This record gives sequence, C-alpha cells and structure tokens, in this order.
Amino acid sequence: MQKEFLLVDGYNIIHAWDELKELMEDVSLESARLKLMDILSNYRGVKNTTIILVFDGYLVKGSIGKAYPYHNIYVVYTKEAETADHYIERVVTSLPKHYRVRVATGDGLEQLIISGQDALRMTARELQLEVRVEEKMIREKFIENRPPKNNMLADHLDQEALEWIEALRRTK
Repeated sequence: MQKEFLLVDGYNIIHAWDELKELMEDVSLESARLKLMDILSNYRGVKNTTIILVFDGYLVKGSIGKAYPYHNIYVVYTKEAETADHYIERVVTSLPKHYRVRVATGDGLEQLIISGQDALRMTARELQLEVRVEEKMIREKFIENRPPKNNMLADHLDQEALEWIEALRRTK
C-alpha cells in the first residue's frame, strides 16, 4: 500500500471553515487551533494517512519553531520568518516521489505551486467535505453497533430462553 501524507495549512483552514472562524472570533484562536487538531485527529482515526498540521510562526519574534505529536497527528509551528506555505513546499519536495501527498489549503497560489510539485491539492472546502463524510460514517457505524437503549437481558436471549424465563416467571 502506498504511503500517504496530508499536509494542512492550519490558519488557512481556520479562516475558511465557518465553525472554526466563529470559534476564533467568539472565543480564541487557541480554541480554534485545538478544535482543528481534534477534528483532524478523529479523521486520522479512520484514514491511513500521516497528517501534518502546520501553523505559521513567522510573525513570532525569536520563534525557533516546533513540531510535536498530538494524539495521532503531527503539529508544526514554523520558525520566525517561515510561512506555513514555505514549510509545506519544503516537505512536499523532500518526500519521495512514490508517496501520495495531498495538501489542504484555501490559498489559491499555494495550490498552484503544490500541483507543480506532483502533490495533490485540496481546497479547504474539499477537506471539510471529506472530514464530514467520514464523521457521518463513524456516527452511523456507532449507532448501528451500539447496544439497545435499555440493554435488557431479554434483548440478548434467543426465543427458547425467553420462553423458559417466561414459564419460570409464571410458576410462582
């Protein structure tokens, strides 16, 4: 099976998805970042792809950048003077050509640059739709496989056992 990578321009996605944009405006940027990290971590739980979520750190004075695992994805904050776009381009060009690489961003120029590097580009909307489809499938599978609401003994017995219990109940 071909190894797959999904690189995500974090701030670009936050500004493109209404729920994250509203969370950023109403609560905080940190809340929106954490929500995106959780969404992508859940998505990674059903997709066999390495996810690298990149946040710009280029305006942070003295930032040396950092990368760390968050549950089952990787989160990167770029160093001072390095944009997420530049970091993503560097990663895409450094990965072996036989890997399947997708880049999710809302930046049209970045999408053009990435496609020139043999990576598949994804708009922020396409990523959001893909994530929503997977979330819906997970929910449906959960509902389909969960035990009955009351989880009564009778819900798990065959007809013969039910008849035996009923007969026993009637003979006091």
